[in-house]
Amino acid sequence: MLTRARFEERITRHQQRLYGYAVAITRDHDRARDLLQDCLVRAASARDRPVAEPAFRAWLFTIMRNLWIDQIRADQRRSQANETLCDMMLGMPVSLESVTVETFALRQAFERLSHDHREVLALVDISGFSYQEAADLLNVPRGTVMSRISRAREALGKLLVDEAPRVVPFSGNARKA
Repeated sequence: MLTRARFEERITRHQQRLYGYAVAITRDHDRARDLLQDCLVRAASARDRPVAEPAFRAWLFTIMRNLWIDQIRADQRRSQANETLCDMMLGMPVSLESVTVETFALRQAFERLSHDHREVLALVDISGFSYQEAADLLNVPRGTVMSRISRAREALGKLLVDEAPRVVPFSGNARKA
């Protein structure tokens, strides 16, 4: 049985990746923080916790994913939830001073991916899960994860090439009035 201090230490090691995953699936920083909080509360109140580190990490991400699915189901219809999330994202201010053009383009392209593509990229490319671990979390075969990753990366690359923001150089030759 884990002591409280040991449990908190293990949680802390995964907290940043859990938050990254939450941002990827919710597409909203405030909602991601709430989801992370719910996940940590659920994990802390669980009676049985995996002992092995890979199983513990997968367990945490599974809790988060299941909480997110529960939230989506509570929104009545999936399309209605997606519209709400997109509307929320459109209203978020973007500070171009603190974000590079490449990061901005990547975020915009990532947001335009389907839910399945965002989720699999978040698990494998952002959170560092293996294909098999992602397959186990998503309850799909490993081959499905591999094909989704391939299609998701291809779609992301196409969005980045086709719709990358263009930087318009400032002309220093403007006349003063």
